[in-house]
Amino acid sequence: MWLAEPSGGSNIIYTLAPFILMFAIFYFLLIRPQQKKQKQRGAMLNALKKGDKVVTVGGLHGTISEITDDTVVIKVNDVTKLTFDRSSVNNVSARSTESEKA
Repeated sequence: MWLAEPSGGSNIIYTLAPFILMFAIFYFLLIRPQQKKQKQRGAMLNALKKGDKVVTVGGLHGTISEITDDTVVIKVNDVTKLTFDRSSVNNVSARSTESEKA
């Protein structure tokens, strides 16, 4: 009855193993892909330049006519120009090239 010795070291490993496994699964399935998307979005926003055709988060399609550190002016048609925060650009539908400007 008193002869059995408790094995304290191996019990903690078995107790923590499921939590470590769950954290690893969450990291590789949720956290890491989100960080990758944020990095790609930041690179896309930093690469914006005049003449790029963009779509905003609200669905507005237009061409960048002016750009600053915080804002972009999007030309919708020949008359209409709208100012947006740089972060409201959702994606770039076509990049401008030097041959298009010439």
